[in-house]
Amino acid sequence: MYKSLIRPVLFRFDPEKIHHFTFSSIRFLNSIPGMPSLLKSMYEVNDPKLEREVFGLKFKNPVGLAAGLDKDAKLYKELGNLGFGFIEIGTLTPKPQEGNPKKRLFRLKEDGGLINRMGFNNGGVAAAVERLKKNPAGKGHVLIGGNIGKNKVTPNEDAVSDYEICFDALYDYVDYFVVNVSSPNTPNLRELQDKEPLTQLLQTLQDKNQAKPVQKPILLKIAPDLTDSQLLDIIDIVKTTKIAGVIATNTTISREGLISENQKEMGGLSGKPLTKRSTEVIRFLSEKSDKAFPIIGVGGIHSADDAIEKLEAGASLVQLYTGFIYEGPGLIKAINKRLLAKK
Repeated sequence: MYKSLIRPVLFRFDPEKIHHFTFSSIRFLNSIPGMPSLLKSMYEVNDPKLEREVFGLKFKNPVGLAAGLDKDAKLYKELGNLGFGFIEIGTLTPKPQEGNPKKRLFRLKEDGGLINRMGFNNGGVAAAVERLKKNPAGKGHVLIGGNIGKNKVTPNEDAVSDYEICFDALYDYVDYFVVNVSSPNTPNLRELQDKEPLTQLLQTLQDKNQAKPVQKPILLKIAPDLTDSQLLDIIDIVKTTKIAGVIATNTTISREGLISENQKEMGGLSGKPLTKRSTEVIRFLSEKSDKAFPIIGVGGIHSADDAIEKLEAGASLVQLYTGFIYEGPGLIKAINKRLLAKK
């Protein structure tokens, strides 16, 4: 029903406006008595065989929502009712920021993709924390990842302090952290992926983490545009800093093979054009590291087959973003059903 009836209507309007409309609609639906239970019955697949224990956390299923959709932790409970095993919020920055000028989100319908140049638009980490306080541990807890970044006006030489601020603010309210240095939409951010600054950033956060009575897993989100040499550096950095794992991958700046009219828009490309490359990165990291750390696979998952391919390439978990927008919540159920069928 989503692809045949709902999506054609939504795709007639501006993508960012529809994003806000969809959020409002999901929130409204979940406010109707009995509707959260109905949504869960429609989309959740509950089976112990789907459970995964990864970097010390227990996931009810391996299909999560990638960062970028619920930047400000406004809808994590409602999105959790659609069958996701975990929700990643953010990217959050210390101070609120508007992001880049609109128009900044573009559909590539013929390619099954999106280009965004949002620029870490968010209300700041403190506002998100207030919402996350409504997600206490225990029954009903939504497993949350906190994706953190730096403010646009913060120079790279001061970037570590921005990540520290976000880490400290979120520590009590998220289950794991994701360090985002791979978005192409904040000027010079990707320079932090170079070996020396990245090692310093991750080691600083790990030192803070290890000083806590209970450590939270810290993951690194990387770009799909890294060379093999750079990916080998990532493996060395993960081993040196002993962070929990890697998310592969963020959006790409490549435009190879696109046919849609919006193909030349600036920003990060996600969706089907990224499927192959993100899987290549997952396989490379898994094989070259001898499976030394967990990988969350994300990038171009539009079907159960796409998800299985990433898991077989070496991912422990997968995340959806553009595929969720194109295929709807039925995709989460389809992946989990396929995983059960493979058991």
